[in-house]
Amino acid sequence: MEEEGEPVVNISDVEQFHQESPSENGVMLVVNHSNIQPPFSVVLATLLYCAEFVCAAVLCNMYHKSDDDTWMGLTITFMLVPAVLTQLALTFIHRDLGRDRPLVLFLHLLLLGPLIRCFEALMVYFKAGKKEEPYVTISRKIKLKKDQGTPMEWEIGHSERKLATHRNAFKRTAVIQAFLGSTPQLTLQLYATIQEKYLLPVRSKSSLDGINGECCMSCFGGSNECFVSVFIPVTLMIICLISVTYGALVCSVLAINIRYDDYKVRLRPAAYLCMILWRVLEIATRVTSLVLFSTALTYWVIPVGLGNLLFFFLLPWVEFWARRASLPENVEKNFSKVGTTVVLSLVTFLYACINIFCWSAVQLDLGHRDLIEKKQRWGRLAAYYGGRFLENGALITLWYFHKSDFYEYVCAPLLVAQLLICYSLAVLFMLLFYQFCHPCRRLFRHNVHDCLACVCCCICCRRGGGREGQGQPNSYSTTATMVLVPLEPPELQPPDLTSQLVERETAIIEDIMEAA
Repeated sequence: MEEEGEPVVNISDVEQFHQESPSENGVMLVVNHSNIQPPFSVVLATLLYCAEFVCAAVLCNMYHKSDDDTWMGLTITFMLVPAVLTQLALTFIHRDLGRDRPLVLFLHLLLLGPLIRCFEALMVYFKAGKKEEPYVTISRKIKLKKDQGTPMEWEIGHSERKLATHRNAFKRTAVIQAFLGSTPQLTLQLYATIQEKYLLPVRSKSSLDGINGECCMSCFGGSNECFVSVFIPVTLMIICLISVTYGALVCSVLAINIRYDDYKVRLRPAAYLCMILWRVLEIATRVTSLVLFSTALTYWVIPVGLGNLLFFFLLPWVEFWARRASLPENVEKNFSKVGTTVVLSLVTFLYACINIFCWSAVQLDLGHRDLIEKKQRWGRLAAYYGGRFLENGALITLWYFHKSDFYEYVCAPLLVAQLLICYSLAVLFMLLFYQFCHPCRRLFRHNVHDCLACVCCCICCRRGGGREGQGQPNSYSTTATMVLVPLEPPELQPPDLTSQLVERETAIIEDIMEAA
């Protein structure tokens, strides 16, 4: 959501320094022209795009041969719609309509835009550093190290600026591909696999009695076709799950970069591992719950999906009207109010699609120039996961009581317990990320540990007769477990947290009232 005319650089890609020299005002100047990080994110997004498109095309051919016109039509829809939107996004970001690049535009018409963009990014990377080039801008960030912030400046050259543009473009297209194509495709293929009984063996009384031996032999005789019919859908579902997980990771990292725009953000491998486990469990549980519910109550899944979509689509607009804000004027210089409204509607639709399957990690502010609200609302985060847990539990419970005979050989209570435990594990990994792996956790006034300590203290006070809890609130909420202090430096915060639980409880209650 950054400004198009402003050079945007992902600081996490600039990690190794060739020269550091303090300037007169105490700011560390970093000169780094030749050591440019490879565009791994560009290559990964391109590979996922091509793999999903090719696998979906092969599966469409299989559906056509088996006369499954419904599955074929839906698969083609979820294959072409995100591909077309990806071409439009890349063309819009790189502003190719006003430039003389007929070959690039022709490849975009053939839905091969990500390939040529990836090739351009690789060419820029391999040509960088061969000759010295002047910097075009300076990026200023604060580097956190051992609770101390060091202001630093990076000289950004032409090659780094071009690679940053490619990275930002592919991050946006990865989100579009993930939540407008991969998640519907994953849900559809899982539902079709269950409905068509591709993965589970078909058992009948006649097979047990040995009557249908010829049918079994014919099935084993065509083992290659059976293998292909199973392998292709499973491969497509795995690719879609990887694509959705990557899109969710991009949303999480984007939220951190926007919230801590003044700081140099660098995620450790442990942070990525925590986020991957968090997102995989969250998305897999959500998709499985929806698919199981749709197999039992097919038509009732439509109001559930539309209700989620309308709620998250209208929520930013209701907040926009409640604030009586005006439309931002910097979305695009040549856009009228109607064009700006259309663009904001598309962004809101993407935001709603993300929140149907997982937490978007960002909140829209349609009146802000960046369209993103920089203040993190922990209360909304807690409300989302609490409500989603209850909704998933209700969907799975309804499936359990209305399931068909197809699940005769599946332990339904165990499956329900596994889904609920998996979603609880997703929330646990999210809490671990914010407690131990968040790159800017030193800026938190309250964290997960403090909140749990306050809750335990409250329980102990209640059991002890409430002697130490007189004058304190009777209950505590986890909606404001982490409150940020943008102005107070980390070294000025009180070092001993456990010795001031009573004051911390009062502070948390005040923060809850401010967040509300």
